[in-house]
Amino acid sequence: MTQTPPRLGTLTPVLVHTPAYSQMAGALTYLSDSPLPPGTLVRVPLGQRELLGVVWDTAPQDGATSPLDPAKLRPIAAALDALPPLSANWRALISFAASYYQRATGEVALAALPPQLRDMSSVQLARKLKKLAKAAHVPSNPAHRQDTSAGLAQGLSAAQSAIYSIVLSAEQTGAISQFHQNSGPFLLFGATGSGKTEVFMQCTAELLANSPNAQALVMVPEINLTPQLEERFKARFCALYGEDTVVSMHSGMTPAQRLNSWLAAHSGAARIVLGTRMAVFASMPQLKLIIVDEEHDPSYKSNEGARYSARDLAIYRARLEGAKVMLGSATPSLESWHHSRPAAEGGRYMRLDMPSRVGSGQLPLVRRVDMNHQAKSCVISPPLLAAIAERIARGEQSMVFLNRRGYAPVLQCTDCDWKSECPNCSAYRVFHKIDRTLRCHHCGFSERVPRACPACGNPDIAPLGRGTERLEEHLAELLTGVLRPDGQPVRIVRIDADTTRLKGALESQLAQVHTGEVDVLVGTQMIAKGHDFRRITLVAAVNPDNALFSSDFRAPERLFSLLMQAAGRAGRDSAVAGSSEMWLQTFHPTHPLFEALKKHDYPAFAASQLKERQQAAMPPFSFQALVRAEARTQEIAQGFLNLASQAAAQQSDTAALLAHLTLYPAVPMSIARIANIERAQMLVESPSRAALQRFLTAWQGVLHSTRQLPDCKGVMRWAIDVDPLNI
Repeated sequence: MTQTPPRLGTLTPVLVHTPAYSQMAGALTYLSDSPLPPGTLVRVPLGQRELLGVVWDTAPQDGATSPLDPAKLRPIAAALDALPPLSANWRALISFAASYYQRATGEVALAALPPQLRDMSSVQLARKLKKLAKAAHVPSNPAHRQDTSAGLAQGLSAAQSAIYSIVLSAEQTGAISQFHQNSGPFLLFGATGSGKTEVFMQCTAELLANSPNAQALVMVPEINLTPQLEERFKARFCALYGEDTVVSMHSGMTPAQRLNSWLAAHSGAARIVLGTRMAVFASMPQLKLIIVDEEHDPSYKSNEGARYSARDLAIYRARLEGAKVMLGSATPSLESWHHSRPAAEGGRYMRLDMPSRVGSGQLPLVRRVDMNHQAKSCVISPPLLAAIAERIARGEQSMVFLNRRGYAPVLQCTDCDWKSECPNCSAYRVFHKIDRTLRCHHCGFSERVPRACPACGNPDIAPLGRGTERLEEHLAELLTGVLRPDGQPVRIVRIDADTTRLKGALESQLAQVHTGEVDVLVGTQMIAKGHDFRRITLVAAVNPDNALFSSDFRAPERLFSLLMQAAGRAGRDSAVAGSSEMWLQTFHPTHPLFEALKKHDYPAFAASQLKERQQAAMPPFSFQALVRAEARTQEIAQGFLNLASQAAAQQSDTAALLAHLTLYPAVPMSIARIANIERAQMLVESPSRAALQRFLTAWQGVLHSTRQLPDCKGVMRWAIDVDPLNI
């Protein structure tokens, strides 16, 4: 009987997409005919499937009890060698993100690649690259890029002169000078309308002009802010360096668009990448500058999969790449503000101050309306209504902000007190009048509004509370008879997640605002930040009190930031800026938060908040992680977390660390049930980031083994959230 000779080849570690809870989180070993450099994209068999993988730096697991048998290893199906390997710095970023945020390295690496790339063969990829190179009229070999750049250089001088002829304020000039003279990281603390975007563009222009292959990454928090920034960057830079110089990366793009942008960045053809948080993982081999606009925004923190902070990873990546990084905000996160204190006090960032608006623009006057003195059912107070009518008569625009979409948050029976609860979630379904539906904003369950109360049959069911849809309707009633300067009736537009579902809807509505077709803009936080509305002179927050007394210690920070950002939409045109106003309707007009807002005094607000945080040993003076569990019942979810906590005290590698941290008991999440899945959480806290990380790494095995216990069979999944923003 003859034996089959073992396969010959090189043992090659390959990362594939395996989630952390699968207990198959490391690199898998395959055979390749010849050595492949780390970072090479390959296609490999796994079970009955063939997956995209990345050749990694690590050797097979050191803990293996016996050497690998080459006869049992499967060969790599194909290498996508038409692409240059992913760089060592990119791989180091992925490894750090996976380690710090307690996820599988393969999960993070493969999620960072464009989805369409996962299904392409080497032949398809080569064909795609050839097509893109032909369309761009540049050689497909990145080695020839320098020749292309040299050919462009002759025509740059005139265009560059146009860029630098832009008149900058003294504060902008000073910030740019400090940026060039120091290594950073930098926090650009600039008032709304102070010209932070122009500073970003000037720094980018200097980089691209002085370094023929250098790339810049510019990040924004939300998709709806990308198109207008993209337009500005393309207008400035595409004339200099070609149409493929600026590309975007965000989840709103089609798979083909995302692939094209990724390939352009990876090849070096794209000099500037504009994107949301996912862009922090873009493959940019010549990355020399990272800009994080509106760095305070919670959208930079992922809430699913690898729960990473793109802002924090941008800081780490800049250090890896030897690049400069600039964070920008009018209301920085308290963490970034704390890090930008003077170096003598332990600060790690350099703060660049731009407290004044460009030109003669002034920050809006903040007016507070004490709603305790208004009628009980009052939604828009008479003084605010009169101010809005006055703006309309002058041909100016107003913005009314309410961070709750829908017509009303609840539908209620006046007889039996039935409310429109979601059958699948521990939340209410929101009443949407425009299509007569009750819709859950958590699981998506929707049904027609009943003709009578489902519980008692009473036909008198009424909306309780207000959303933007109802506010829009109410304003239309109150402003009946008020005319524009041209004698036409008032035009009100609502912008929220409901009105912008269709492709192109947001751009169309924003265009109406910019051209002056709209008199009153009603919306959620979608309109409160980032937009450059030149004609708005009045901004009003209808009901900002909810966050003042929240159990979430970050709620005041988020509220102050949102209100100050909203106020910043008013008076951006110096011609009308002197009369701009921010109106607050509140039952707590003397609250310290509103006092600081009235003075536009973020430093005073930040100082008071940081003092409270330090006294309570809250971040940034301590470090936190949440372990979240989902199960069939709340008892099983909490039981799993509590059992894992008890087991940590009995394991030698975790017990030794417990003296340096606190494990709190498991509790239900604020919305305990979504889509009939119960959710619980456990907070882990430590004054030492290193101790917390060591514990979480060691605790992973405990969590895996605890899930296998008979009492935990109903646990569906669990995840660790490091540096959580919502507790």
